Amino acid sequence: MGIILKTREQIEILRKAGKIHARVLDHLEKFIKIGMSAIELNNEADRYVMELGGKPAFLNYRPDKSYPRYPASLCVSINEIIVHGIPTKDIIFKDGDLVSIDFGVEYNGLFTDSARTIMLGNVSKEKRQLVYDIYEALSRGIDAARVGNTIGDIGYAIELFNNKKYGNVRELSGHGVGVKIHEDPYIPNYGKKGEGEKLVEGMVIAIEPMFNLGRSDVIFHDDMYTVSTADGSCSAHVEHTISITKDGPEILTEL
Repeated sequence: MGIILKTREQIEILRKAGKIHARVLDHLEKFIKIGMSAIELNNEADRYVMELGGKPAFLNYRPDKSYPRYPASLCVSINEIIVHGIPTKDIIFKDGDLVSIDFGVEYNGLFTDSARTIMLGNVSKEKRQLVYDIYEALSRGIDAARVGNTIGDIGYAIELFNNKKYGNVRELSGHGVGVKIHEDPYIPNYGKKGEGEKLVEGMVIAIEPMFNLGRSDVIFHDDMYTVSTADGSCSAHVEHTISITKDGPEILTEL
């Protein structure tokens, strides 16, 4: 497919989409509570994004024809689930859970992608440090996303910060976004400085580190979406959509 550079007009639409996106995730962080089901959180995401003028991008999405359509709007991944957990009424949030919420927004035919990890109730010191560190890793990756740098520089910055403290998931990655939910290039959370595609003005990408408290190994589940840690350890996942500009990275999915 190749990398799709975005026009100024498209980036302005994506800015508006990103503001909607941030408001939805801010709202969900306040709305979620212990004892709530994952499908309740999903339904609130649906309701609120449409109230704000956007659409849920993940509902009925499939990466290609070999996949079933994703049956929800929100990915809800708890503890050992790394990404793409499918919300149901039987999944109930508990005290001490780490909950990753990953959401896509469609606005005027364009897409943004963003995720957060939320700590519920009495979370252990180890889990709290994991969440702090995953947000810092995202910040380091974003800071490396500058014109003239490469995809490898982003992954290198994330991996360098991790410094083998956590399992750094290698089978999943960030990606281009905007015209489609997933576009080229893929953006691993590891890499070598100076390697990979050059970053140029007009690129819009989603950076999304995933760290595990245990090993980096993963299990892909039979539903073709859910991915969990192989050793059952907790995982954390965060993501922003950013625009590559001559003045540095612009985070689109924040207020």
